[in-house]
Amino acid sequence: MRGEPDIDAGFDPVQHAMCESHFFEDVKIGDKFPIPSRTLADANFAAFQLASGDNHPIHYDLPYCQARGHENLLAHGFQALIQTAPGAGMLPHYFGDALIAFIEQSSKFLKPLYAGDTVYPMLEVTGLEPGRTTGVVVLRSTLHNQRRELILEGEQKLLVKKRG
Repeated sequence: MRGEPDIDAGFDPVQHAMCESHFFEDVKIGDKFPIPSRTLADANFAAFQLASGDNHPIHYDLPYCQARGHENLLAHGFQALIQTAPGAGMLPHYFGDALIAFIEQSSKFLKPLYAGDTVYPMLEVTGLEPGRTTGVVVLRSTLHNQRRELILEGEQKLLVKKRG
């Protein structure tokens, strides 16, 4: 009948997942979780400026940047950092319901990131700190550009459930 929902009894939204959940014991040092590459256009810079409230001209005034020796608009360090957000790739789907929290992050900004650059984010497991019912997965985060330069390196920590 028109206006009534057509319900599929065989569909369960709880089962609509990217993959099966993995637990702390399923990950090993050296596991890599690439995040899709992307080219950061002027629109990305404008969106970040709007979200962050950062109004320094180095991030949005091209003549200002060029007068200071930069080839293009210079990304804010946090704009580079967010490219390594685990949620931008498969990692949170890999852990699924076993992922409890993103608990720590640090990073070093090694080279400039410019508008028009293409970035290649990667997360790699470098440490596993087991607890009684959970464990901390330590990740090295890296961001390379299209020139193969390492522009950001850091560490992230995730709290993950153990099987159980």
